[in-house]
Amino acid sequence: MGRLKRFDEHRFVGTRDNMAVHDCDNDDEFAALESQVASEDLLTLNLIQTFAPDTLAEARNRGFRPA
Repeated sequence: MGRLKRFDEHRFVGTRDNMAVHDCDNDDEFAALESQVASEDLLTLNLIQTFAPDTLAEARNRGFRPA
């Protein structure tokens, strides 16, 4: 189970550039997210989204789709 450094309390993290939500408890999805964040500098560009409550249903409610 991985977490992004600034979002260590969030299981579901969305990327606003492609409106995809990633489940950080899924090792494959987390690896893809981590790679995308590093290569595209998504943190600096403010393109990372978290959700409250931290659920897939809330991510979908905000227009994000599963990665």
